[in-house]
Amino acid sequence: MAGTADGRPSIFPTLLYADAKAAIRQLTEALGFTELSVYEGEDGAVLHAELVQGNGAVMVGSKGRGGVFDSAMRDAGPAGVYVVVDDVDAHHRRAVDHGVEILMPPTDQDYGSRDYMARDAEGNIWSFGTYAPQTTG
Repeated sequence: MAGTADGRPSIFPTLLYADAKAAIRQLTEALGFTELSVYEGEDGAVLHAELVQGNGAVMVGSKGRGGVFDSAMRDAGPAGVYVVVDDVDAHHRRAVDHGVEILMPPTDQDYGSRDYMARDAEGNIWSFGTYAPQTTG
């Protein structure tokens, strides 16, 4: 599998939202992502946004814009994304303080990770924890 020579991530989960602007607010304010870029159409729809967390990123856009990806994702269910964070408990407190629905509180796992699980406003499942598999040999 090819990676990027300069260390940039090579996999970017991409999520479409009915209200992408609200999703971006929740992901940045409550779940600690940083807005890297947001491109909007003339109608205010989010054409493309990139949000970063650590050395990873997710791409976000508005549903209903048309095009091949939007059409392919039309009947897709919620997605699940795992994000590595250094301090699970502090991250969890921030999410709770912002009213995020918590599905599982911070829990120590048998495989050595500590993580918690949350649902965003449109049903996507976000797990935040310390598990960070080594992806290079």
